[in-house]
Amino acid sequence: MSNDPLHGKPLKEIVEQLVNFYGFDTLAELINIKCFKENPSVKSSLTFLRKTDWARKKVEELYVRTLPKF
Repeated sequence: MSNDPLHGKPLKEIVEQLVNFYGFDTLAELINIKCFKENPSVKSSLTFLRKTDWARKKVEELYVRTLPKF
């Protein structure tokens, strides 16, 4: 079994869990990206994060830091 908390986790599930936990307003404060600020939705966020490595990395890092709180 992998020790990587992201192993086997679809990006969609990661974003949905973060949105459920923080909401888009707090996510936008934690990670300064437009897709969390303007007309935010899981779908638009996924589109952006799938093609923007640095932003996806920030979301994944936040997810790993937040895991103990879920």
